[in-house]
Amino acid sequence: MNIVHYDLTGVNIIHRSVMAKEDLVGLAEVSEMAHVSKTVVSNWRVRDRRFPPAIADLRSGPVFRRDIIMRYLRRRNKTMAHVISTINLKGGVGKTTTTVGLAELLAVEFNKKVLVIDLDPQTNATTVLIGEDRWRELNNDGHTLATLFKDALRPQDQPAEFDLNATLQHNVSSVGEVQNVDLLPSSLDLIDVQDRLASMPSGQFYSNNPTDLLRRAVKPILDDYDYVIVDCPPNLGIVTLNGIRISESYIIPTIPDVLSTYGIPQIQTRVKAFADNLGETISELGIVITKFRSSSTLHRTTIERLEDDVKLPQVFKTVIPEGNAIAASTEYSTTSTLRQKYAYQGGYEAFRDLAAEVIDAAEAIA
Repeated sequence: MNIVHYDLTGVNIIHRSVMAKEDLVGLAEVSEMAHVSKTVVSNWRVRDRRFPPAIADLRSGPVFRRDIIMRYLRRRNKTMAHVISTINLKGGVGKTTTTVGLAELLAVEFNKKVLVIDLDPQTNATTVLIGEDRWRELNNDGHTLATLFKDALRPQDQPAEFDLNATLQHNVSSVGEVQNVDLLPSSLDLIDVQDRLASMPSGQFYSNNPTDLLRRAVKPILDDYDYVIVDCPPNLGIVTLNGIRISESYIIPTIPDVLSTYGIPQIQTRVKAFADNLGETISELGIVITKFRSSSTLHRTTIERLEDDVKLPQVFKTVIPEGNAIAASTEYSTTSTLRQKYAYQGGYEAFRDLAAEVIDAAEAIA
């Protein structure tokens, strides 16, 4: 515990602990560290919920821990929303079901404003949330994320066609009680686009970065949301890296079997290398067990193996059970409540409990 003594002026700080005087900073030092005025820092204190609390309030002003201030300043360029990617290198593991269920329960049970960004060319999250008919209309009009990536491939003298406002779909979901979920829809065209992005023009002064396209496009709206969930393709290509680029963390939905969990170390290695190259941290939020069969010895032993492997991310306590209602939840079907959607088979409770765990984990790294 730090014991701090102040002289009569309240300015000089004398410690009897490991914390030295140079480990503490006032508003003037914070402004110098951030290269802004003291007025700007004072505004941050009032308006930014992430600004660290003072460890003491002196007559000369508040005092902060230098290391915590430095951590805060590193995060200032990031969105205030919690942006989480869902990734697995194998398809059919319940990745989209987890994405949509998590988004809907965050909105309904925890009153969060949520944006789903569908980067998967299979468009499953898109069709679950708005239905195939609406998706076809948007796709025909070019109002999907495929247009954003196609713009990067156009000659520089051609105007961009991506319209963020027209593409962003508000209050999606076929469930009546879900009111706070928005969507940036995907397109089958992303399959072809991804293969061509590596050869996109570099732009003046090499300003065009193929992994930075999504961040630049959606940055104006991210702070409108509490949570942004990015449904990534089952690979680690350029489109997936665009999702990881805007994320502060990621989760790995997986069936607890050998084939579904085989690629987890590769995901960890690639994401860490990508984050290190950016000079940022993209945290491993955890592994989500999906399609769990309690009667399966393989499933139980695989979970134990994942939990015991200290090199892997934590395994969330909540598991998503295998069931007909959860499998059918990937269809666009109108219901009044989420409990009706999951037919009272435990899916609602599972996604609610998972959402609570995700909130705790996301806020712990903030």
